[in-house]
Amino acid sequence: MKKTMKTMKKLAAFMAAASVAGTAIMGCGSASAGSAGQKAGQSGQESGTAGEAAGETAEGAVHVGIIFTEAGLGGNSFNDLALEGVKKAAQDFGITYDEVEPKSVSDEEIIQDEMASSGDYDLIICVGAEQVDALTNVAATYPEQRFALLDADSDLSNVASYSCKEQEGAFLAGALAALAKQEAIDSKLGDGRTIGFIGGVDNPLINRFAAGYQAGARYIEPDMNVLIDYAGGFNDPTTAKTIANTFVEKGADVIFHAAGASGMGMFQAAEEKGFVAIGVNLNQNSIAPDYIMASMLKKLDSCAYHAIASVVEGTYTGENQMLGLSDGGVDVTVENSNIKVTDDMLAQLEELKQKVIAGEIEIPSELN
Repeated sequence: MKKTMKTMKKLAAFMAAASVAGTAIMGCGSASAGSAGQKAGQSGQESGTAGEAAGETAEGAVHVGIIFTEAGLGGNSFNDLALEGVKKAAQDFGITYDEVEPKSVSDEEIIQDEMASSGDYDLIICVGAEQVDALTNVAATYPEQRFALLDADSDLSNVASYSCKEQEGAFLAGALAALAKQEAIDSKLGDGRTIGFIGGVDNPLINRFAAGYQAGARYIEPDMNVLIDYAGGFNDPTTAKTIANTFVEKGADVIFHAAGASGMGMFQAAEEKGFVAIGVNLNQNSIAPDYIMASMLKKLDSCAYHAIASVVEGTYTGENQMLGLSDGGVDVTVENSNIKVTDDMLAQLEELKQKVIAGEIEIPSELN
């Protein structure tokens, strides 16, 4: 669908609200009109050129808009992960796309409405639960517009919702933590039976991580003591560091976080106090490879890719979809860590994964 100058000028009108980049890609070649960091207000003409490029190089191609959370791109966030899925879809299907970074949550509904009212987008992807309220209003106003909501749910017929079975990935992380302690694969691991979990906030989504982590650890070591606390937000590394230090004082030598940017404080504590950490969402192992043993992957890139593929292939439906181990929606990786997990441990994790996929292991989604 051709991108118009009119639409890009509308988006550029958000100069105080968003950063916009348009990218057109056909096959293996690409025509880029600027980086995601360029601001529409600073470069309105370049945003218009992006629209022209999309129309000129990909006439008739599926055109996608993606609106990130206010946290924006950078810092190994799930926004970056969602964008990777869009980029892969561009390479595989020749779609074109525009990406928008709102300056605040209040701007998200404005951007959603402008994209929907333009009629230029075959699919509008909204990232994160913070966009649910705005999307509920906008999607109801434009019932013919197709939307995709990542990492949250919607009951609207024109919104395809994608979320992950965090508990399944966290189960593997917990099992790995217990196995690492049993095998004493690193000098930072003691013979105690205490590990920790730091969440961003105490809510059902984060507690799916906590419940799975606890279940996985106790599947391997039934007497494992799992300490659980919350930073109170996703951008408070100071509090997360304080919690981690407290956990260490209570005997924890492996700590897993699902706390967004707050988790950086936990990693800092790991380097200072000498415990083993587990990252989340993206592969965070390279941040501190001597201390981060693994990362639980929450593959929002798969969710974004699946949403676009459904439009390209004509199978789009507005329904809620949960992606777990069987769909490639979650996993665990030890790549880029200097803490050497043995082949036998990896084989045990793979066996557990297959048992979960087969339904032989039921993982709780709530803490008990």
